[in-house]
Amino acid sequence: MLQSWQTHQQYQEQLLCSMTDFYQSDPDLVLYYQDQLNNLYELNLDPARDLLEDCYSYTGAPARLQAQLLRSFFLMSKCQVFSIPAWVRRLSASPILRTIAGYRPGDHIHQVGSYYDLVNRIWCADPELEHEFEHSLHPFHRKPKKKYGKNEKQPVRRPGIVQKLADLAAQGRVLEKRPERLMQQIFAKVAAEPAVRQGLFGDPQNLVVSGDGTCVLSGGSAWGSKQCSCREQGIYNCDCPRIVSDPFARYGWDSYHNCYFYGHTAYILAVYNKDLKCDLPIYLRMVQANRHDAVSSIVALSEFRSLYPGFTIDTFCGDCAHDATGIYGLLEHWKIKAVIPLKSNSKADHKEGADFTINKEGVPICLAGLPMVNWGFNPEKRRRKFRCPLACGKIDHCDHKTACHSDSDYGRTIYVTQNQHLRFATRIRRGSAQWKAILRSRTSSERFNKRLLNDYGLEKHKARGNKRIFWWSLIHSTNILLDAARKLNRPSFISILTVACAA
Repeated sequence: MLQSWQTHQQYQEQLLCSMTDFYQSDPDLVLYYQDQLNNLYELNLDPARDLLEDCYSYTGAPARLQAQLLRSFFLMSKCQVFSIPAWVRRLSASPILRTIAGYRPGDHIHQVGSYYDLVNRIWCADPELEHEFEHSLHPFHRKPKKKYGKNEKQPVRRPGIVQKLADLAAQGRVLEKRPERLMQQIFAKVAAEPAVRQGLFGDPQNLVVSGDGTCVLSGGSAWGSKQCSCREQGIYNCDCPRIVSDPFARYGWDSYHNCYFYGHTAYILAVYNKDLKCDLPIYLRMVQANRHDAVSSIVALSEFRSLYPGFTIDTFCGDCAHDATGIYGLLEHWKIKAVIPLKSNSKADHKEGADFTINKEGVPICLAGLPMVNWGFNPEKRRRKFRCPLACGKIDHCDHKTACHSDSDYGRTIYVTQNQHLRFATRIRRGSAQWKAILRSRTSSERFNKRLLNDYGLEKHKARGNKRIFWWSLIHSTNILLDAARKLNRPSFISILTVACAA
C-alpha cells in the first residue's frame, strides 16, 4: 500500500518554506535551479496516486515517499542526468535537490533499486514471463543489406496489413492489455489533461494532430551473447540464437540519415500551438524499429480515442508514409479530416473507361490537359465537384469543347467520390491554402522529436528495452509540456518566493 503520500498542496507549501531559507542564504544557488523549481512547483502528481494504488500490495510493509520518488524522475530529467546511480549520488550530496524533490530533512532518500522497482510496477506485464523472455535465446538479426534512397521509407513488411488493421480499428477493437497502458494513463492524467485545461492544446474538441515516428537507438548490442559452441569449432560468424540485452530492438531504416539503426521507433502524436510557437506531445507509443508508420498510426489513433474519450481529433496530418487507402477510409469513418501528401512514386489515378485522369493534387485533368475547377465538397454524398475551366472563365478557347459531351453553358462536370478515390476526394481539398497551412504544422512532430532526442537526450540514457525507453520518453515529454506552460505569463516560482521573503 502507499503510505505518507505527499499531496501537491503539501509539496508547494513545503517547497516555498524550505526555499525561503536557501534564498536568503544563497540566492544564486536558487536561481541556478529556477527552471527545475518552476516545473516541479506546477507538476501535480495527485492524479497518479489512484493509478498507482493497485500496483502495491495491501499487506506487508507499506511503500513510503512514493510521490518524492516519482517527482525525482522529473527532476533528474530536468537536471540532464542520464544515470540513476549517478543521480542517487548527486541527490545524496545536494540538500537543495533533495528539497526540490520533496524530501524533508531526515528522510531517507530512495536508492537505485527503488527507481527500477517503480518502473517495473507500472509496466503491465507478467514479470515472470517477461524475465523468462529476456533471458531466453532469440534469433540473431543481421543488418539488412538492401538500402533505400534518401528520404525513402521502408515498405510495409506484410502487404494488406494496413487495411486489416483499419477494419479492426473501425470496429472499435483496441489492444487494452498493452503493457504500456498504465504509463500512458499517468502521462495523460499528470501532463496532457492539465495542459488542455490550461489551453495549451486549444479546443480539445477540434484538435489538429500530427503523427510521425522517430528513430531511437537502443543501449543494447545487436550481437548479443552467444551460447553455442561454434567458436570452438572455428566458426566465428554464425547465426545461432543468442541472448540479447534488448530482445525487442530491431534494425530499422532511418530515411533522414540514409542508414540503418538498431533500436526502436517512437511514434508520436503532437499538436502545434501557433500562439506560443510550441510543439506539444499528447500521445506516445514505442514500437519496433522495422514497423511502418502507416501501421503505427492506426494503432496510435485507436489508442488515443480510448485514452482521451473527451477529446476529438478534427484533422490528422501525416507525411507520405501515411498515404494508404486504409488510413483514409478509417479517418473518414471517424469523420477526421486527412492532410497527407501523396507518395513521390504515386501515379495519377485513372478510372477505367473514363476520358480523364486525376493528378497528384486530386484534381481531374480534362481532355485539353488542364486541371478542372474545384466547385466544392458535398459531405452528404461524399464527393467533390469539378467544372470545365472554359465554362468557369479560366481559359478563352478550347479545341476539345465538342468532345466533352456537354452542350450546356454550365460546361462539363466531374464528380470525384470518396468511395472510388479516398486519397483524392479529401474533405480539405489538396493544394488549397488551408491544406498547405495545415501541412506546414506537421513539422511540429518532427520538432518535438528534436527536443526529445537532442534537448533532453533520450538516447543518452543508454536504456535497454522498450519499457525503460518508453518511460523516459514520457518523463521528458512531461517536462516539455511544463516548459510550454511557463510561456502563459503565469507567476514564476522565483516571483512567488520573492514575495514570500519580503512578507
